[in-house]
Amino acid sequence: MNERARAENKKKRQLGAPFGIEYVAMKKYVTLLIAAGICAASLSCPGCAADGRRTSYDIKCAYDAEKGVLGGVCTVNYVNEGPDTDALEFNLHANAYREGALYGPVSEELSGKAFYDGPDYGGMEIISVTGGEWQVCGEDMNILRVALPETLASGKSASVTIEYELELAKVDHRTGITEHTVNLGNFYPIACARGADGKFTECPYYSNGDPFVSDCADYEVTISLPDGYSAAASGELAESEGNARTYSIKNARDFCLVLSDEFETLSRDVNGTKVRYYYYSDENALKKLDAACDSLAFFEETFGEYAWPTLSVVQTGFAAGGMEYPALTMINGELDESGAVYAIVHENAHQWWYAMTGSDQINCAWQDEGAAEYSALAFFENCPGYGFTRAGLKNAAISSYRAYFAVYDQIFGGADTSMNRHLKDFSGDYEYVNIAYNKALIMFDTLRESIGDERFFGALKSYSEKYRFKTASCDDMIRCFEDTGVDVRGVFESFLEGRIII
Repeated sequence: MNERARAENKKKRQLGAPFGIEYVAMKKYVTLLIAAGICAASLSCPGCAADGRRTSYDIKCAYDAEKGVLGGVCTVNYVNEGPDTDALEFNLHANAYREGALYGPVSEELSGKAFYDGPDYGGMEIISVTGGEWQVCGEDMNILRVALPETLASGKSASVTIEYELELAKVDHRTGITEHTVNLGNFYPIACARGADGKFTECPYYSNGDPFVSDCADYEVTISLPDGYSAAASGELAESEGNARTYSIKNARDFCLVLSDEFETLSRDVNGTKVRYYYYSDENALKKLDAACDSLAFFEETFGEYAWPTLSVVQTGFAAGGMEYPALTMINGELDESGAVYAIVHENAHQWWYAMTGSDQINCAWQDEGAAEYSALAFFENCPGYGFTRAGLKNAAISSYRAYFAVYDQIFGGADTSMNRHLKDFSGDYEYVNIAYNKALIMFDTLRESIGDERFFGALKSYSEKYRFKTASCDDMIRCFEDTGVDVRGVFESFLEGRIII
């Protein structure tokens, strides 16, 4: 959207003028939802018994394809699992796409490719909040803070209803309008996770890695689609009426949608899970569906049962290889055959290492990326028909890592090879990939060779089951390997602290 159009749209919003028939319908729809949200808020307040329930989201939204705008109302019934608090905080991840953001959402290496029609901007505007006094704040205007009318005790719940408008940039990224699809990752305000100290985890949108930490919750999402559009979603389709679709998912770390008026679909049942491949241009779509189904079956057998009744694999515009969300994976539509297959398997592995078993992706990116990368290696090792081998993937990781080390040593006089570090401390994608992916793969393979297959995969399965729907620390993972009866802490620490020579 150009600057003139953006300014005109903002002025119309301020004056209450409609954008046209589609926008009038959307605003009427949203207004009705606000009234419903206010009623819900009046029935749920600080002090209501939580009774062991999870936080839940009820999201009603409508997408206007002509304007590239999503209008929404998000009602969050927040269950306080931490200490007493006088406020709630929500991450506004999509606000990173606004002009002038402190941290751009796309790295310098990928920005030229991602912004396929030149630089463009979006952002999230909070229109109203019911349930407390509010302000948009944070390091990069990335936090919605809601001061509650009274203290929310531990174990109790409170309801907050947020009306917002999301303007989408033209960008091949998590949140944006691509040439064939509309990516709606991180499209709503999401409650900040809380640390052991009770503090909210604010997540500025660093371009390196996946700058997200969130707790599991239940979702019901209703979206009103433009004529001719269909949706791939994290949740299972619960209801369809006219152009409105309602999806639901339980115990999910977040929720994602991808929209398109070009989608074709293939599907297959795998151990009771409906696997769907959404695509707009793929002459070998069946092979992609095979990779999605085969990897799901392998990971279930190796690491434990998959949590949800559906899994959507979606070909879309995306500058990197792909992106994971609970029960949905985005796959870059420009990848060649082998690249697409690899991306599908890696992203599917994230259903275990991120979606079900969470970790701190901001400070310990290797914990989920390395586990997903090694899980992909294990899959291809056991399914040689896809053309990848354990030796080939390991050697490729070693070659790439050594090249990175040599370049950084020559240019900077040394390379920081420590693995536990904040996303903002990586110099860019090149360093991030070699530390969080390649070095982590080498570390896991070294562990496997040291303790044997039975202990190695048994430890990963134990880790998956013990921290299912929780957020595990690095030490939690290490203890699962120690529980096999072998002292592996030294191996982990030598890699994590950068003392190992590869």
